[in-house]
Amino acid sequence: MLALRPRAITIPRARTSSRIAIAARFRYYSVVANAPIPNKTKVWDSADEAVKDVKSGDIILSGGFGLSGIPETLINAMTKRPDVKGLTAISNNAGAGDHGLVKLIKSGQLDKVMISYLGGNKYLESAYLNGDVGIELVPQGTLVARLHAHASGEPALYTPTGANTEVEHGGIPIRFKPGGMKAGVLIPGNKKEGREFNGRRFILEPAIAGDVAFVHAWKADEVGNLVFRYTANNYNGVMARNAKLTIVEAEEIVPVGSLSPNAIHVPGVYVDRIVKATEPKSIEVTKLAPSKASQTQEASPAEADNKAHKDWRHRIARRAAREIGDGFYVNLGVGIPTLIPEHLDPNVKVWLESENGILGMGPYPTPEQVDADIINAGKETTTLLPGASTFDSAESFNMIRGGHMDVTCLGAMEVSQAGDIANFMIPGKLVKGIGGAMDLVSNPDKTKVIVTMQHVSKDGAPKVVKTCSLPLTGARAVSLIVTDLAVFKVDRAAGTLLLTDIAEGVTLDELRSKTAADFEVASHVATF
Repeated sequence: MLALRPRAITIPRARTSSRIAIAARFRYYSVVANAPIPNKTKVWDSADEAVKDVKSGDIILSGGFGLSGIPETLINAMTKRPDVKGLTAISNNAGAGDHGLVKLIKSGQLDKVMISYLGGNKYLESAYLNGDVGIELVPQGTLVARLHAHASGEPALYTPTGANTEVEHGGIPIRFKPGGMKAGVLIPGNKKEGREFNGRRFILEPAIAGDVAFVHAWKADEVGNLVFRYTANNYNGVMARNAKLTIVEAEEIVPVGSLSPNAIHVPGVYVDRIVKATEPKSIEVTKLAPSKASQTQEASPAEADNKAHKDWRHRIARRAAREIGDGFYVNLGVGIPTLIPEHLDPNVKVWLESENGILGMGPYPTPEQVDADIINAGKETTTLLPGASTFDSAESFNMIRGGHMDVTCLGAMEVSQAGDIANFMIPGKLVKGIGGAMDLVSNPDKTKVIVTMQHVSKDGAPKVVKTCSLPLTGARAVSLIVTDLAVFKVDRAAGTLLLTDIAEGVTLDELRSKTAADFEVASHVATF
């Protein structure tokens, strides 16, 4: 019950010639007195029963990143309802192999997915290119921001991510006609409104509203308070807050009062139904350290040099490592950037950020340390350093878009002399997905963007070009290009390149023949 208790408020003393007057007044406010703990439970007996109200045409929000934190138990329950069709699923990706949302695509229940990344999901890529399913590609940070906007009661948001790219122009088809790209576009991309703020271009992105959220939690109490574990937090928290109906599968369901209020990630007000998670957790890519000793053993300069002489990838990584200072906060993309830590100066210690929710990422684990809830942005197993923190995808991309990273390194298919970068798709042939790349290059004035790549493609075509022919990931975003042949400093404002380094054994004439952009030569050109 509620009781009213008086609160005395002292009025400042008023001095008169004869006496000091002190006044007081009372304000009544409510406090809880002898309130019972609510005994209504949100726990359901089975996943099959919990999803019974999902209907055809619903928009389903599905948590997870790669296979980490995916609601596999709830997805399996939906496959038992083949009568429910025409669904739209929103997630970071659509699973891998036979795990995740790909099950609902194969069962014919999903008509469209709104995702950030396809990765190696060849089944979904083929279905999209053949016109069998619709895919709306959304930058990873924008996706979580749009979900968060609706959960917060906001209709839209402005973001720099995707400005001056096909995301703004609506140039990425959502669905092709039956027969695929040759048959034409059935549903075009959505154009976005653009606006300038303080000299920077932003685009207006609408909030995303879900009908049903499928969420995976580590622990849930009977009234719906949730706790996530390490990188399994990802999209789960924001999706739990968004939908009309939130269904949670939890590894552990505990009595009310078992969870510390200080540990709860999602309060129970957002949660409607809870079931026991029964499917085992899966790992997409298991990467291991050779030994425990190797995790802390620093590569010797001689060993690093030997790798650089034998392997062009390490040569690029060694040169890029020189751009990173002690104490930097750094995001490394997949591929060549992951080799950079091996070539850092022994006196340089950095904090590595992984956009799925890690700051302070460590080396690959030993077999004993493998944990399905600790993965990196490449969906690989990893570890956490002392002082590391884990958080959800909304927090991760706030720090990325906000320019709190010192450096980000990533690969590319093309880079222009103005610093434009293209690295996520080849229209009609390859659809990797946008992932977090557009967000990572969205604030180049605060976060230095370094591209590491081969100078030419497999067919010999130059990748450093005057103007990109592929869809852009970001416009005027790159500050430094490091290839196996050369290093160019980019003047993003002027749209010019300056050659600062050339690889050993490479002549200037050879470099010019393999570069489809204009560049100036520094007064002193170093070799690497």
